[in-house]
Amino acid sequence: MKLRFGPAGKPISFKGKMEDAPEYLRSIGLDAMEYEAVRGVRIGEEKARKLGENAEKYDVVMSLHAPYYINLASKEPEKVEASIKRIIDSMKAAEWMKAYVVVVHTGYYKGYKDKREALKKAIEGYKRVLEELPDWVKTPSLSPELMGRKTAIGDVDEIIEICREIGERCRPTIDWAHLYARYEGNHVRTVDDIIMVIDKLEKELGNYVLKPLHTHFSKIEYGPGGEREHHTLAEEYGPSWETVCKAYIETGIGAVVISESPILEQDALVMKQICEDLL
Repeated sequence: MKLRFGPAGKPISFKGKMEDAPEYLRSIGLDAMEYEAVRGVRIGEEKARKLGENAEKYDVVMSLHAPYYINLASKEPEKVEASIKRIIDSMKAAEWMKAYVVVVHTGYYKGYKDKREALKKAIEGYKRVLEELPDWVKTPSLSPELMGRKTAIGDVDEIIEICREIGERCRPTIDWAHLYARYEGNHVRTVDDIIMVIDKLEKELGNYVLKPLHTHFSKIEYGPGGEREHHTLAEEYGPSWETVCKAYIETGIGAVVISESPILEQDALVMKQICEDLL
C-alpha cells in the first residue's frame, strides 16, 4: 500500500516560484500536489514543463484541477463548447507537467426533468473531449469529481457510469468531504461506508482505479443542498479522517490524498501523521 499526501494548490507556507513547489513539498515530507487551474488554465508550457520535471525529480505525484466554469450538461451549446475547450486546455497543461489526472466538475442537472438525461449529455461531452484531444496528450486521464452539492452531476453511481462509458482514460476523483455533505452527514460515517465505495469502484471499473485512487479530503460544513464550506481538520465538522484512513489500511489500496483544507499542506501533514500512527 502506498499513500501519498499533498495540497490542492501552491503550499501556503511556500513563497517561491510555483515550479519549485515540489522540492519544498518533499522537504517537509509530502509527495503529491494538485495544480489548481480553477480560474482558468494560465500556466504556460515552459513553466508547466519545469514544474513537471521538478515533480519527477523529487518524486511528487502531480494532478491538475480543471476550471470551475465547466458544464458539459448545459442546454446552451456555446457553454458546452467552452467547457470542452477548457478541459482540453487542462489536459494539455497536465501533459506538460506530467500530471496523471485532470479533475473535472462535470456539470449540473438544471434544465432537465430527468437527471439521467443530464448525465447522458455530459458523457457525450467527455467523449468529444477525447475525440478532439491532440495525439501528443497521452499521460493524463479525465477524472470526474464526486460533487458535494445536490444540484451537481457527480454521485458515486454517476461517476462510475461516466468512467465506464469513457473507458480506461477515465478514473474517478473521490472527494470524501463532498460525499459526506451530499448526503447531509449520512455517509462516510463508518469504515464500512468507505469500503463499500472502494469495493464498488473496483467491481464496476476495475482494479486500475485503485492504483492509486485519486481522493480529496477536508472537514466540511453542509446544509439541505449539500456542501457549503471546507474547514480544517481541527474544526468540529465531519467527516473523520481517521475513519477514511482506517478503510485505506484495511483494503490495502494505494491512494493520492489531496488536502482541500483552508490550511492545505499543514493538514496534509496532519493526515499523513494520523495514518502513520494508525499503521
